[in-house]
Amino acid sequence: MKVVVFDTHRYDRLAMTTANVDFGHELHFLEVRLNASTASLATGYQAVCSFVNDHIDRSTLEVLSQVGVKFIALRSAGFNHVDLKAARELGISIARVPEYSPHAVAEHAIAMILMLNRKLHRAYNRVRELNFSLDGLVGFDLFNKTVGIVGTGRIGRVMAQIMRGFGCKILAYDIEPDQQFAKMVGIEYVSLNKLFAGSDIVSLHVPLKPDTKHIINDSSIETMKKGVMVINTGRGGLIDTKSLVSALKRGKIGYAGLDVYEEEEGIFFEDLSELGLQDDALARLLTFPNVLITSHQAFLTHEALSNIAKTTLANLEEFAKGRRLTNEVSVQ
Repeated sequence: MKVVVFDTHRYDRLAMTTANVDFGHELHFLEVRLNASTASLATGYQAVCSFVNDHIDRSTLEVLSQVGVKFIALRSAGFNHVDLKAARELGISIARVPEYSPHAVAEHAIAMILMLNRKLHRAYNRVRELNFSLDGLVGFDLFNKTVGIVGTGRIGRVMAQIMRGFGCKILAYDIEPDQQFAKMVGIEYVSLNKLFAGSDIVSLHVPLKPDTKHIINDSSIETMKKGVMVINTGRGGLIDTKSLVSALKRGKIGYAGLDVYEEEEGIFFEDLSELGLQDDALARLLTFPNVLITSHQAFLTHEALSNIAKTTLANLEEFAKGRRLTNEVSVQ
């Protein structure tokens, strides 16, 4: 099957090429992102493969439809960047990678917690400048702290299990609580407000939907403990950035670890070191010593990349052979 793969980096190409030995698709890799202005590059291809920051709105889908594309294979679990209604109207099928490595994302969230708490990023920079002072580097024991996990899907469950290993109390929120899992691991499902009010650390592991957009906002922040740590490895839009900045300025939020950002498109995955940063809110966040930002890299392990490639290519194989799409995404 002839497939054009948008928004690729060296690690994507290596993983996809290695996994494709078992499938034999004809893959053409592009560095540019998929959007309305680049969609015509799919002319002559039966399918396109895209990543999380591609812009697959109605305009993009109309161009893809015009050049004959009938299938889009997403290299991501999230699909909030796709206009599913337009895709259905245009007869374009969509499939995703529902799971690639929950351990990769959960472990990254925990790495952010440890780095922020023990101020390892600041300590590292100090020592490289031969400053061996410990002033300002005091952290806290994770043991006996309360961690609120918003969303107990695959990633949230791994997160809960690891934090239990640190001796933390776990409060969890999910629209479909799994009491059997809660009993097995030793966690407690509570309301979202109770989770916010009772947690020393809040970690977000839910998809971005209309009812989860800005789940962290002025109102929810006010219910939280003073000095709370907020970790987001889910989707940037889960946090209202203006509310976050305001809470950081007055010390309501004591730490923030962000692997995602609501306006990350055009910034994350790019080298802007010689261009400068035009996003004022992100620039402000970068000035806080108690904020740690990574560029949407929580998924970036060898295991996750391999799983993403294999599932994506298997999705393409199912479409090419007219089989039922195991991982199809459709309008609810």
